[in-house]
Amino acid sequence: MIDLLSVDFMQRALIAALLVGTVAPMVGIFLVQRRLSLIGDGMGHVALAGVAIGLVSGTAPVLTALVAAVLAAVVIELLRARGRTNGDVALAVIFYGGIAGGVVIISKSPDGTPANLMKYLFGSILTTQRGDLYVFAALALVIAVTTWALRPRLFAVANDEEYARAVGIPVLPLNIVLAVLTATTVVVAMRVVGLLLISALMIVPNAASQLVARSFSGGLRWAIGFGLVSAVGGVALSYPLDTPSGGTIVLLAVALFVVTAAVTGVLARVGSRHHDVAETHAHEHGVECGHPVVTHGDHVDYVHDGHLHAAHEGHYDEHGVHHAHVAGTPPEVASDPASDPTADPTADPTAAPTTGSRP
Repeated sequence: MIDLLSVDFMQRALIAALLVGTVAPMVGIFLVQRRLSLIGDGMGHVALAGVAIGLVSGTAPVLTALVAAVLAAVVIELLRARGRTNGDVALAVIFYGGIAGGVVIISKSPDGTPANLMKYLFGSILTTQRGDLYVFAALALVIAVTTWALRPRLFAVANDEEYARAVGIPVLPLNIVLAVLTATTVVVAMRVVGLLLISALMIVPNAASQLVARSFSGGLRWAIGFGLVSAVGGVALSYPLDTPSGGTIVLLAVALFVVTAAVTGVLARVGSRHHDVAETHAHEHGVECGHPVVTHGDHVDYVHDGHLHAAHEGHYDEHGVHHAHVAGTPPEVASDPASDPTADPTADPTAAPTTGSRP
């Protein structure tokens, strides 16, 4: 690691990876919520056209790529909002038009060699210059501050657009903001991960975080952690392995997802063995099964022979002995639907509880 920090271009690459690993999952979590995981690919292809324009015109490719991606992001959201064309169709048109235009335009540039095209498509740690780093840092700061400030509203819109619109949240402006943030993230990451692979760094860490997090805030923290490990670790590994930084970063992110899925799967299986399973019934508990229904915490139990049974993944869990709520009433009487004053045989077993937890 000391050798890496002694090389100038690796110092710049690691700083860029730190920025990308932080902001990419912050934007990606809202794309996952909205089921727009592939929109980063579309933005990447449009950004390639912007890079090509920059190379032909002699303008900084980072700035022209940013302008092209932001314009495409706004157009896609406006098309989706007006309903004139399906969102997927609009994304596909931008997707293919962007990459085709980029390939044609870059071929007319004096610098339009295959090597130059590859470094933008798949990333190259050698291309991160000090001036680029300043631009990336400024853009990353804008992304982080905007995402953090708007995260409650972005979450509300991503979770349920109709409800957000009903309570007065400006849905279209927020969708445009998210699209612009996505486009900006793509441009920030194109030198490190590559335009074709940046979407993976926005999505895969969030996919891994969903396996371990229990809340949106927790998921965001886990996603940023996975993103940082993937980005910084991928760049650090690419140097001694002599591999492309973008591919190494994405492979590391996928490996983290696979390991997380395996570990959480094993823990879930072990945990499932630690609860008591009720005896096999000759019938299924339900609305008309004749057994009392008792609200128990966040679920519904059935009183069967004085015991509390809860349906769970094809079997019934044993939740203890049911004690009557009328003084002097024996358990066997409590199992009789006609005798249990708390029972409601017609209650829907799948309905959410409306009262507090009962023993």
